[in-house]
Amino acid sequence: MVKKKGKGKEASKVTAKAAKKAKAAQKVEKKEKKKVNKTKDEFEDDDQDLESILDRIQREWEEAHKVTEELVEGPPSRRANATLTPCPNGNHLWCIGGEFFSEDGKAYFYSDVFRYSPEKNEWRKFVSPTCPGPRSAHAVVASPAGGGKLYLFGGEFSSLYQNSFHHYRDFWCFDISTRSWERIETKVRPTARSGHRMAMWKHYIVLFGGFYDPGIKTNYLNDLWIFDTQEYKWRQIEFRDTDRKPSPRSGFSFLPTADGILLYGGYCKEYVKGQRPVGVMLDDTWFLRMSLNTAETPDVSSKPSSSKLSAGEPLTLKWERRKKTAYAPSLRSGCTMALWAAKGMGVLFGGVTDEDTSEETMESVFHNDLYGYQIAGNGKWMSMLLKKPKKKVGNAQRKKVQQWQQQQQQKGSEAEEDDEDDEVEEGSDVEGRDKEDLTPSKPQKAASLPKPVTPTPHPEDEIDPDDPLLTVPLPRYNAMLAVLRSTLYIYGGIFEKGSREYTLDDFYALALDKLDRYVCLKKSDIVIDDKEESSDEDDVEDDDEEDDDDDETTEMDDMESVASVTVVGEDDEKEVDVLDTIEEEKGAEAFRVPQDLLRLQATAFMGVAKDASRSPEDVISTPLPGETLAMFYARSREYWAGKAFGTSDNRGKLLRRDGFTLAEDRYAEYKPILEEVERILAEAGLDEEEMRKGAAGGPHNPSGQSRNRR
Repeated sequence: MVKKKGKGKEASKVTAKAAKKAKAAQKVEKKEKKKVNKTKDEFEDDDQDLESILDRIQREWEEAHKVTEELVEGPPSRRANATLTPCPNGNHLWCIGGEFFSEDGKAYFYSDVFRYSPEKNEWRKFVSPTCPGPRSAHAVVASPAGGGKLYLFGGEFSSLYQNSFHHYRDFWCFDISTRSWERIETKVRPTARSGHRMAMWKHYIVLFGGFYDPGIKTNYLNDLWIFDTQEYKWRQIEFRDTDRKPSPRSGFSFLPTADGILLYGGYCKEYVKGQRPVGVMLDDTWFLRMSLNTAETPDVSSKPSSSKLSAGEPLTLKWERRKKTAYAPSLRSGCTMALWAAKGMGVLFGGVTDEDTSEETMESVFHNDLYGYQIAGNGKWMSMLLKKPKKKVGNAQRKKVQQWQQQQQQKGSEAEEDDEDDEVEEGSDVEGRDKEDLTPSKPQKAASLPKPVTPTPHPEDEIDPDDPLLTVPLPRYNAMLAVLRSTLYIYGGIFEKGSREYTLDDFYALALDKLDRYVCLKKSDIVIDDKEESSDEDDVEDDDEEDDDDDETTEMDDMESVASVTVVGEDDEKEVDVLDTIEEEKGAEAFRVPQDLLRLQATAFMGVAKDASRSPEDVISTPLPGETLAMFYARSREYWAGKAFGTSDNRGKLLRRDGFTLAEDRYAEYKPILEEVERILAEAGLDEEEMRKGAAGGPHNPSGQSRNRR
């Protein structure tokens, strides 16, 4: 019985162990299952997180590249140094960036994109959060690949008051189909610059020149860079020292052709130690001959700038200087040239010619002429003149001409009769004098000479409203030019008058295949005082005529006037000057300002005259040192006419006379101070001519050149 009991106990132990083992296995299986489920949940969470991240990135990209399109009333606002580029795949013009300097000295830079459609004559503006920063003097080139691209490089930006400047070296691509910008990042790229030019040759972007201005000295460049739009790589092309190449410059013309790229003109500054920088206008012409290399013709004319590039270059480049041909434009800078692809011709418009008359003054001549340059062969310049339409002379026109001829004949016969009568009268006087004793007569005022009869203009010389020359735009430089098909478009530019600089906003079109007339698509809203400043001599002559008509008035008003009398003697006549205001001058001595006080007033006036915060009315109504009365009235004529209009009922010539009287009084008020200023300037070494040139330049005339001449 005892043995059976032991066997049963052992069996129960085995069963317990098996149960325990099974329980442990179940526990392990449960843990494994739990672990598997946990891992599965973690993977599902990761998938959910990744999807949310990708979705967030997509939303952010769409928000950053969201483009808003707006229909605007007309061309972009007033700006300079922007780009106007023909669309490579459509009939549109693209305007990007630019700058504007206000009269109060503030600088405004733009980053907006405009598109012009000639068929509808409408402008549209495109805005995107992702875009190049505000800039000017950048370069843009168009490519037809991928639905059309616009590539932008470089440019400059400054603070509001131009205390700090920044030059860009970023590279952007604008997709015409989506109206969106993308920045292209490369390790190797050109240095920061402005005023450079780019041209598209096959699938290569060619960049040359420009300038970099850190604030002390403007550094001009003549390096050559190429960007492959297929490989998205920049490379610099270096030439041997013995190879000919253009000198450093900016603001030149750069036009692509089938065989290479044409370069014309430009601008730079020469720096000589101890002297101020001198601007140099360039008029040389170069051609960059380009060809694709094959395996049999390795490149020998240029070498890559980086040793990482392959031994054989894909391009062969060589600079060739062209001779200056006849009918070339006069020496100038700021002239713009656009490519007329249909004729293989470059079209040039405008520009400015500067001449340094002294270290302080510079005379500028602005142009609005049009030239063409045939690029093929050795190149050929031609003057592109507007064609005046021929008109048939009708019966009415013939009658006008006959009437004009009869009038001229009648006037000629009347003049001959008057001359004969004068001769007879003079002869009778002489006979009378022979009979009488010749005694000196009393002083008499010389009789005023008769005014010459103004000839009647010939009917053919009258202003023809259909004359195409009346449609030519105002002279300017740095205008934006583009040729779309066979139509030349001109937008904006810069014009200077005296010390003032005008940024224009007019828009013109010219059919190059007709050359009949300029079509003004948008008139300028800028008021330029062109009449009184452009015809100073005419104004002075008008003033003289007014003075002759009212000699007595001017003699009474002028405290220092001199009366001219004629004394008739036995043999000849002598002109004697007699001061007719001696008593008035004696009375005025009591009111003269002491010399010390006058010197203080003159010194204070010299400081205020150059103050940029003065109001325009104060500037135009105050005479300047070295400025004569005629010069002062010539530049302020409209102002004094407006003043006289508010206080006088006269009109026309009488109103101008009243305005001249007001200007004369204002000039007399400042004359003692001006004379003292002139004495101070004379002590400083300035002669009278230099003072007058300084007065002609205006109160805000800087001693340097405009920042746009770079």
